[in-house]
Amino acid sequence: MHKQLTPKQNVPLSWIFKMAWRDSRKNRSRLLLFISSIVLGIAALVAVYSFKDNLQNDLDRQAKELTGADLIVESRKTLSKPTEKLLKTMGDDRATESTFASMVYFVKDGGSRLVQMKALQGNYPFYGTIETTPVSAAKGFFNGREALVDKTLMLQFNAKTGDSIIVGDLKFKIAGALDKAPGQTGIAASVAPIIYIPLKYMDKTGLVQTGSRINYKFYYKFNSEDKLNAVIKNLQPKAEKESFDLDTVAERKEQTGRSFRDLNRFLALTGFIALLLGCVGVGSAIHVYIQEKLSAIATLRCMGLKAWDAFYIYLVQVSVIGIIAAVIGSVLGTLIQFLLPIVLKDFLPVEITMQISWSAIGQGLLLGLVISVLFALPSLLSVRRISPLNAIRATFEGNSNKKRDYLKAFVYLLMIAFVAGFTYLQMKSWIQTLAFTIGILIAFLLLMALSSLLMYLVRKLMPASLSYLWRQGFANLYRPNNQTLMLTVSIGLSTAFICTLYFVQGILINRVTLSSGTNQPNMVLFDIQTSQKQAVTDLTKSYKLPLMNQVPVITMRIEEINGKKAGQDSTNTRAFRNELRATYQDTLTAAEKIIEGKWIPKVNGPNDVIYISLDQNFARSIKVKVNDKITFNVQGMLLQTVVGSLREVNWTRLQTNFRVVFPAGVLEQAPQFHVLMTRIPNSETSASFQGNVVRKFPNISVIDLGLVLKLLDEILSKIGFVIQFMAGFSMITGWIVLVSAVLTSKNQRIKESILLRTMGASRKQILAINVIEYFFLGLLAAAAGLILALAGSWGLAKFSFDSNFVPPLLPTLILFTSVVTLVVITGYLSSRSILNKPPLQILRNEVN
Repeated sequence: MHKQLTPKQNVPLSWIFKMAWRDSRKNRSRLLLFISSIVLGIAALVAVYSFKDNLQNDLDRQAKELTGADLIVESRKTLSKPTEKLLKTMGDDRATESTFASMVYFVKDGGSRLVQMKALQGNYPFYGTIETTPVSAAKGFFNGREALVDKTLMLQFNAKTGDSIIVGDLKFKIAGALDKAPGQTGIAASVAPIIYIPLKYMDKTGLVQTGSRINYKFYYKFNSEDKLNAVIKNLQPKAEKESFDLDTVAERKEQTGRSFRDLNRFLALTGFIALLLGCVGVGSAIHVYIQEKLSAIATLRCMGLKAWDAFYIYLVQVSVIGIIAAVIGSVLGTLIQFLLPIVLKDFLPVEITMQISWSAIGQGLLLGLVISVLFALPSLLSVRRISPLNAIRATFEGNSNKKRDYLKAFVYLLMIAFVAGFTYLQMKSWIQTLAFTIGILIAFLLLMALSSLLMYLVRKLMPASLSYLWRQGFANLYRPNNQTLMLTVSIGLSTAFICTLYFVQGILINRVTLSSGTNQPNMVLFDIQTSQKQAVTDLTKSYKLPLMNQVPVITMRIEEINGKKAGQDSTNTRAFRNELRATYQDTLTAAEKIIEGKWIPKVNGPNDVIYISLDQNFARSIKVKVNDKITFNVQGMLLQTVVGSLREVNWTRLQTNFRVVFPAGVLEQAPQFHVLMTRIPNSETSASFQGNVVRKFPNISVIDLGLVLKLLDEILSKIGFVIQFMAGFSMITGWIVLVSAVLTSKNQRIKESILLRTMGASRKQILAINVIEYFFLGLLAAAAGLILALAGSWGLAKFSFDSNFVPPLLPTLILFTSVVTLVVITGYLSSRSILNKPPLQILRNEVN
């Protein structure tokens, strides 16, 4: 017997803890099950935070290896003579590199491939190394006409050290396999494999011609930080004027860190959604737990315990169990972090050294405590309103507490603020934060509304002609202590998130598999000079290949916009920085649609106004509209134009699309190159055609879109694996929440099942009643989640990916059926454990 308390007596804190301990003895396994739903969410976040901390540490430690130099000067065009002269005198050590795309022909295998050529001169990298096999090849290839070839290329074409490749007009001996270059990732190597050659041979290859896209880089090492800062200060005005870029170790580290911050935000949000699902489990399970404790709390109140002291007893229980769950989650997350570098290895530019991050563990512990308490508070606060009369009159509670609880409303606002605050810490954008938070809130409210609607419809529309088993199963959906709301929200959110991830992955993959149709081109030839155009056309026709797209390309720059030059318009510097590649035509393509203004197909005379058409997104980015005036610098010749129209361009179509289109009759005599698109029927024809093009026209580059799409598919598969890896936390959390909810409801159904068995109902009948209830709960929750996923995926496809969304029928049905089946099986198995014991034994356990 507990000592009776007088109303004014203050309860010692030790007594609160002792009572919390004693009350939990019978329910510890259930409390752990309640809070276990947040374990995986905490684990996911601790793993992501630990990975972020370790990545940042390694970026700090290996920052110079990312760039290989203290300063990089990069330009997409040849620089002025005074600037070139200055660049040759800077730094304590220097190196030069010219990067360009080119076809390479493997003599032994007879195969060819578009690669990224790097013509290098000097001791680059000054920090770190170019890793090769054999090691001596990294320096030895400068001594002769030799090359370093990416190791994946060597495997693809069965090449070995000592074999030969042809680049342009020259043959190079393979000095060794290139294993890794500074800042290179596995993904970059597979998309754009690298070949190094000595810079002194670049001009002799014959690849530098009109339209050739060459990227010039100058690498510098400085022994003094002050000297480096002085050089940067001196170069910045010239960089603005001549449109070249300056890149330092600090800037490269910041850029790399920024790109991985985006990845970390995505991973953290994915883990956070798993945690939110766990929060639903915590809130619903604690609600049921407190409902079962009504009589015990009322008895304590009869003995003189204050309402707030009763609240503190259960707050202590939830806090301690929350801390235990946070500790388990933090330990699990620390172990999981060692898997993330394996999952993400192809995306990482540095070697990751994994170690325990105590700051991540601290965040996990704090987050676990806050989450468990915050989302349990609405149920815990109801303890304050439990009257002593509940001990003798069970219905008193339902009739007496109709007043609004403003403290509970404040807690709900805190929950929303917590979700918004955590989201902002990940996204650093209030617009994205509000969109995410409102989306989650709408999903919650819709699921709650659907569950309420279901209970109302079942109560009002259930026909009396239904059999007894069906009536009982349906009645369980709305009778007191029902679990309809709890399961609908938890299962619905789990289903919505998992299905959305799957649908979005499908949208991304569909965007890069558009060449599967027989009418789509799958090979592109570019850098075709005007003098080569007819010969390339004849060669293509000799293979009986279709000329599906053949367009001219002219390189130019924007000189003025509405009379303002680069230095005069500080708000629009982006418009003047980069070179543009435009075309001219007298008809629009199937991928283009005029949305504003009028398309002028041709200029008839030299004095006519030149009306151009811009892609709407490009026009928005350079801040121009219809009737604005733009002056272009077409390789030295100034050309004044007026924006006549804006176009909507379908960039997903496999054809040549341009941001700037001129009418016919203007650029025909300008220096230009041509692009040709065709379709190759099989790999044998592809290999033969590419080899012939490379041998006869070494300056022409060939893009095998089939190979590109295959590489993109591999990349998306890797990205999809990362998504699925993180989604797994939500899937398992959703299952834990489901099991927790079902097992919690089992205790609510015990007395009903005993009553039914006492009245003569068989085990099969009681099981059938429970299966009917769980089937319709699963059906409703899965359908609601699926509807949310379809709506969300459609919105993402239309507004974020500019793509059409058609849900895959079979996978959608499989996902839907799987969720419903899981709910039914879990409910069925939990019901069997009740029915396997005699009614008297269960009653004794309940009484005890």
